[in-house]
Amino acid sequence: MARIAVIGAGAWGTALSIALGRGGSHQLKLWAYEKEVVESIRTTHVNEPFLSGCRLPESIEATQSLAEAISGAEIVLSVMPSHHVRRVWKQMKPLLRPDMLLVSATKGIENESLLRMTEVITEVLTEGEGGFQPRLCAVSGPTFAREVAMGFPTTITVASAHPDLTAQVQEAFSDANFRLYRNDDVIGLELGGAVKNVIAIAAGVVDGIGYGHNTIAGLITRGLAEMTRLTVACGGRSETMSGLSGLGDLVLTCTGGLSRNRSVGVELGRGRKLEEIIAGMHGMVAEGVLTTSATVGLASSVGVEMPIIGQMHEILQHGKDPSDAIRDLMNRPLTQESALYRV
Repeated sequence: MARIAVIGAGAWGTALSIALGRGGSHQLKLWAYEKEVVESIRTTHVNEPFLSGCRLPESIEATQSLAEAISGAEIVLSVMPSHHVRRVWKQMKPLLRPDMLLVSATKGIENESLLRMTEVITEVLTEGEGGFQPRLCAVSGPTFAREVAMGFPTTITVASAHPDLTAQVQEAFSDANFRLYRNDDVIGLELGGAVKNVIAIAAGVVDGIGYGHNTIAGLITRGLAEMTRLTVACGGRSETMSGLSGLGDLVLTCTGGLSRNRSVGVELGRGRKLEEIIAGMHGMVAEGVLTTSATVGLASSVGVEMPIIGQMHEILQHGKDPSDAIRDLMNRPLTQESALYRV
């Protein structure tokens, strides 16, 4: 039995808490920023604001206190939007011990620094007074929160440069309906999980405009090529992009109806403005919107061309008409397919 603190009670954090708590083999405390989330879980054992209809095991304790959530924990699982990671980990730092096993489940790239989430966490924890080298892993893969919470068979990947850490997380998190695979390519795992969200918005745009399966298939394939080029240029491995945190997650978010990123794209393709779409999400986060600019910046810093990502940046940040973006993609200079996987 492990004592686990889950930091972040959005849909994904809540679903992970359910998956880890349903077997009764762990003690879990779930930290939420929102008072109404804590009250909902404490009174009904359901997170009505973010994951309605999915009951949490009664053994899971919800709290608004970081100190209460982390006290006595052996594993700290970070599940928060990417733009909150640095701030919350700074608040958590005095509460952490060097022997704790830390796991990041956030998919994104920090806009200001262009750092991946484990890089942000490591920077926060190693610098300044009380700094220490964290025992840190990342998890990612094709997951819709509601399906995880419902117990649908799900597979994800845990990555770290230290195989003993991935083995510990794999053993602690896996059960009959939630299976983890090990990987040592943290760069590939995190970039796959982050960049696929941008491609998923593009897939939604294609659907919203009214195009068919041909267009979606081509978009997914060329999107994977862009993800692979960026991963390799940043020091990751191309084969990781063929795995759960690459192709697996990309296919899910580009085609699944539960994808918030894809849903944003659908509405964009139908002509709605981004500000209006975001306002209607009632606090839910589509990470691809936040990640697009960071991906463009990261690609530029390593000299990688990402045409789809570039056009999505024009749509999201500059209001470019989606039909014009697709036309521009289709009229790019003709080239050889295999060469596009090279940096």
